[in-house]
Amino acid sequence: VQLQASGGGLVQAGDSLRLSCAASGRRRSVSSYRMGWFRQAPGKEREFVAGYTWGGGTTYYADFVRGRFTISTDNAKKTVYLQLNSLNVEDTAVYFCAATLMPSRTSWYDVGGVDYWGKGTQVTVSS
Repeated sequence: VQLQASGGGLVQAGDSLRLSCAASGRRRSVSSYRMGWFRQAPGKEREFVAGYTWGGGTTYYADFVRGRFTISTDNAKKTVYLQLNSLNVEDTAVYFCAATLMPSRTSWYDVGGVDYWGKGTQVTVSS
């Protein structure tokens, strides 16, 4: 599966951004995957942000999201969005779209369990 992420940028604290991840696949339908957004700040490990399963329509968020971020989809376009609201400086990171083939025994948080990564999109929040 190929993942194309976009939507990052430079914003001020308190602003919003919407990230997009367009998924396409030849060998398997994208519906066979669990989609996720991860992020990696400078000097830190990559961490899970939010996820979505096409099959069950399940969404899942990391605790630090605290209602600020919302994942949504356009099923016809096989695109997953991540709406980032009330951004703060600590949200500055490269955000990555990811796909994990289902069924999977790995957890939402498991970076090592991801099968495909998209190129990251930079989100920079200034104070």
